[in-house]
Amino acid sequence: MKAYVFPGQGSQFVGMGKDLYDSIPAAKSLFEQANDLLGFKITDIMFTGSDDDLKQTKVTQPAVFLHSVILAKSLPDFKPSMVAGHSLGELSALVAAEALEFEAGLKLVAARAMAMQKACEMNPSTMAAILGLDDQIVEDSCNKIDDVVVAANYNCPGQLVISGSIEGVNKACTLLTERGAKRALVLPVGGAFHSPLMEPARTELAAAIEATTFHAPICPIYQNVTASAVSNSNEIQANLISQLTAPVRWTQSVQQMVADGATHFTEVGPGKVLSGLVKKIHREAEVDQA
Repeated sequence: MKAYVFPGQGSQFVGMGKDLYDSIPAAKSLFEQANDLLGFKITDIMFTGSDDDLKQTKVTQPAVFLHSVILAKSLPDFKPSMVAGHSLGELSALVAAEALEFEAGLKLVAARAMAMQKACEMNPSTMAAILGLDDQIVEDSCNKIDDVVVAANYNCPGQLVISGSIEGVNKACTLLTERGAKRALVLPVGGAFHSPLMEPARTELAAAIEATTFHAPICPIYQNVTASAVSNSNEIQANLISQLTAPVRWTQSVQQMVADGATHFTEVGPGKVLSGLVKKIHREAEVDQA
């Protein structure tokens, strides 16, 4: 069975999507539609902008979404048995699997990016990658810290990202290093994604998600919050609202997809981050990029 996976923020690069724009008229049309909907020429930033311009959350999230979704729509043999997306990538997966229309998905991504940006500005906060420890040790250590810090991204065995206040993350990094972490690396991100500090963004985005029409997808989507197959549109909607403050259970999602029959994973979008993670989670999996 073939699974398609969609990357999140951090996979972007200057020049992403330009080949699609230049060679496929239908792709060019969708990019131009996005320029109109967003109110600025995101294609200019994606194709020829600076790294700094592309790193702004309000640009990065729509850019990664557009590259992923338009690439999926351009594939001649896109017939997924299942899909999943990492954080932001979950919205790309939902559009690719026809649970969301392209325009509705882009509007939600733009709203998500702005809401997260505002939440970051309200609460200075950060994230850190913890390498070489069991998840349980990381979770237990976070629970011992008296500032906000939680497990946020279960990326693969031995790689867990924590998220919280600057003070909380720094304290956790010190404790986890003492407990044997190979590395505890503070990440260059705008804030504490997938933590309780994203509650203002979750509240703001919930209204936009509830006002959006969702359809039954053409195949199950393995959502970050539950790491299990979901096809019910109401359930998809509720999980998407929870996603901003809940951890990304990527390890568990891939393990469940394999348990449910996935043998081949295709990464759709910029970069190869998810391909590497899938191989670390399940060595026997066949992995490629669209």
